Amino acid sequence: MVQATQSSDAAATDAILKEPSRDGESISGGHLVAKALKAEGVDVIFTLCGGHIIDIYDGCVDEGIAVVDVRHEQVAAHAADGYARITGKPGCAVVTAGPGTTDAVTGVANAFRAESPMLLIGGQGALTQHRMGSLQDLPHVDMMSPITKFAATVPHTARVADMVSMAFRECYAGAPGPSFLEIPRDVLDNEVPLSSAVIPSSYRTTTKSIGDPASVDKLAGLLARSAKPCVLLGSQVWTGRGSQAAIDFARTLNVPVFMNGSARGTLPPGDPHHFSLSRRYAFSNADLILIVGTPFDFRMGYGRRLPASATVVQIDMDYRTVGKNRDVDLGLVGDPGSILAAVTAAGSHVERRAWFAELRAQETAAYEKRLPRQLSAASPIHPLRLAHEINEFLTEDSIYIGDGGDIVTFSGGVVQPKSPGHWMDPGPLGTLGVGIPFVMAAKYARPDKEVVALFGDGAFSLTGWDFETLVRFNLPFVGVVGNNSSMNQIRYGQMRKYGDARGRVGNTLGDVRYDEFARMLGGYGEEVRNPEDIAPALRRARESGLPSLINVWVDPDAYAPGTMNQTMYK
Repeated sequence: MVQATQSSDAAATDAILKEPSRDGESISGGHLVAKALKAEGVDVIFTLCGGHIIDIYDGCVDEGIAVVDVRHEQVAAHAADGYARITGKPGCAVVTAGPGTTDAVTGVANAFRAESPMLLIGGQGALTQHRMGSLQDLPHVDMMSPITKFAATVPHTARVADMVSMAFRECYAGAPGPSFLEIPRDVLDNEVPLSSAVIPSSYRTTTKSIGDPASVDKLAGLLARSAKPCVLLGSQVWTGRGSQAAIDFARTLNVPVFMNGSARGTLPPGDPHHFSLSRRYAFSNADLILIVGTPFDFRMGYGRRLPASATVVQIDMDYRTVGKNRDVDLGLVGDPGSILAAVTAAGSHVERRAWFAELRAQETAAYEKRLPRQLSAASPIHPLRLAHEINEFLTEDSIYIGDGGDIVTFSGGVVQPKSPGHWMDPGPLGTLGVGIPFVMAAKYARPDKEVVALFGDGAFSLTGWDFETLVRFNLPFVGVVGNNSSMNQIRYGQMRKYGDARGRVGNTLGDVRYDEFARMLGGYGEEVRNPEDIAPALRRARESGLPSLINVWVDPDAYAPGTMNQTMYK
């Protein structure tokens, strides 16, 4: 028995070390992965190397798929998530077994809550060593199942491409999300006759459904009779590439629009249908509220902020989300863009001048109340002043990325992207550390776009070493660290609960010069202490053509309204 085991181990090792065939008649598992990725439209993988997965790299070289290697697997997973958001194509990260896969869990979980279609491929010990305690062996599928739409082990080399395609299909079943495949080392390295390998090439079907046409007509009728409607566009509008349909809906049917998540930028600032600061007032006074592609989660007060007096309609890709946490008067399940286009075709323009004027007055009052802090000349710099300068700096082509707690909460009410798909944040999981990998994905996928990222100093620290990856791959961006040497969102809650004397427990960071960190790694860095110096520093970072960090010292005793209300816990 021992001799047989040793013999199978030796055979497995021989297969791994054997030079791959190049005769076109046989193909390895790693090369099948690459062929399947290519068929899916994947042109880059984000990865950190490991012995279990190197045959995938070899396959990617042959298929012309770029390999972007990072310094931490969490970054690889976040970058795959970010790539999917930017491009509309599935993202892919490849990591080794054991700690490589567990390091990527956070990135997969973030994509799961954000409904982002990505595939994580993890290595695994050889099948010949199953449950024998091989190097880095863990129950990956069991760990990944709760945070993916699909998680499985590939059992045979001939099934590799088939199961990669299967995983991608599941990414797009209903609302998008991540999938996970573990591929044992011998399955990847072994070869099979090309004729026996299953390589799907045409299997996708359209998912642009409008659901029940009768519900579309009913919604069109509700809008025609409404005097005070409003619509909240959520991330699914961008995920499903329904931005133009949403724009046409708002302008044709004359409906005020609010936006959250990656739907920000659907309508540009200055559009008469674009509103942001009057959302609470609109929800409290509207007679019809349409929620599109966003759940009744903590960001929506679990639906409790919507009055019982209003007619509430919800559109979502996932039937499980419709009516969850709050009853709705009408629910439509399907592609948000397609549904909005159908409602637009069935509806009609209604003049609502008084309602628009009412909302615009609230919008103006809220803006003017905030303006003194937004233009504050104080030093340390008020975070609202920093957000204001960033907003003024953005162009039509600037993709804005927010990574942090309190500082990004401040920016959420001020920074307004000017085009669809130009806002990126973690999403409802609230994961810190997405900034650098999102920059990596955005700049790699869209080198023609300027990428501007705002980090909290705590958030940047989590994945900041991959700034070097941006330098190595020549991915320039304008980065700003709002530095208060604190995890301020948590600090505020501690002070409120335990008093100022215990307000600095477990939340205080060192006074780190992130500008010097950037220069050390080959990028551009600059320090700012006075608000009038922010704009020139941003311009110099843009002109440098390098990955950059502007270290801006902000007031540690200024807190965003959401932080002071502790809305993240309500």
